[in-house]
Amino acid sequence: MHRISDEQRRIRLGRRHLLAPSVRADSPVAVADAVVALHATDASTVFLSACARLGEPSVAAVERSLYEDVALVRLLSMRRTLFAVSAELAPYVDASTARAIAVKERRTLIDHLTDDVNGLDERWLAEAEEAALAALATRGSATGSQLSADVPALRTKITVFPGKKHETVQGVASRVIRVLAADGRIRRDRPRGSWTSSQFHWTASEPWPALPAAEARAELARHWLLSYGPATEADLKWWTGWTLGDVRKALAAVGAEEVVLDEGTGYVAPGDMAPEPPVEPWAALLPALDPSAMGWGDRGFHLSADHRTALFDRSGNVGPTVWWNGQIIGGWAQRTDGNIVWRLLTDPSGEAAATIEAEASRLSGWVGEARITPRFRTPLERELTA
Repeated sequence: MHRISDEQRRIRLGRRHLLAPSVRADSPVAVADAVVALHATDASTVFLSACARLGEPSVAAVERSLYEDVALVRLLSMRRTLFAVSAELAPYVDASTARAIAVKERRTLIDHLTDDVNGLDERWLAEAEEAALAALATRGSATGSQLSADVPALRTKITVFPGKKHETVQGVASRVIRVLAADGRIRRDRPRGSWTSSQFHWTASEPWPALPAAEARAELARHWLLSYGPATEADLKWWTGWTLGDVRKALAAVGAEEVVLDEGTGYVAPGDMAPEPPVEPWAALLPALDPSAMGWGDRGFHLSADHRTALFDRSGNVGPTVWWNGQIIGGWAQRTDGNIVWRLLTDPSGEAAATIEAEASRLSGWVGEARITPRFRTPLERELTA
């Protein structure tokens, strides 16, 4: 069986994730396709991840892809996480993952409605959704607050988990909007503030065309293998949130080939065993939740176990990271005065230090006056901003 070393995996990462300078992309859509999906839980992550891989970093180019061309779309999908994917790949992400999540989201909301003392039901939800869509059609684009002002049903409050220790009263507006977005009937439009804001306007959208789930899972697995392979069944299961059975069926359907990795059996896309030519030495400052740090369940080939405590929060979310030639060697942060600061946890060569300095300057240059605070704070990021 063919063997692929950790070093070869790191070379692949630098080339296929467009992190080496010679392979950087010319568009945000090309970036998203290279890494399959950009984490979008933090609005700023989409921009930081994309611009780290663009030959010419541009906030305007990312905004154009998201809001004008709609060539990048946000979907609640893998692991019930918000991702930005290319419009071309979106139907496969939707059918393989997002559809099932949308069904669960709707079922959960209906359960909360029927448990409430007001006795709301599925019919009430359908009427509230139609009223919200009508209001959105009139406005064209609206915030959640504006929709609530237009639709009295969205101002309803319900008691969640009545009679239990964690009983609480909540408004339904955000939940109804979340269900409509999960169903693909509305999408996030421009934010209320700058590109770092996670408070969006909403606009009408059309659901993605229905595809067979098994076919969609195979296609998504193929894309993932081309970007993240070689990798294990456990890696793909972690990244997608699928069952192990669905993972194995998808790998079989796409014809994945077995290889030997340092940690055991891995898989690559069919015919993808040839070694990658080396790339020039490269450095990168990647944001919290960047796909290159979150694309595998086992990150041992590019991350020392000794660094995990400093770079991850208690839930397993990675913070901003400093990379050198395919390995995470430290972390970075932006202070309130705008300065980009970093700390290396591994002592690199002199060449690395100079290249990291240049990447930090590049990042500072295009970020400008924007201020970035990750939603999930990690120990090292907190220390650097203290």
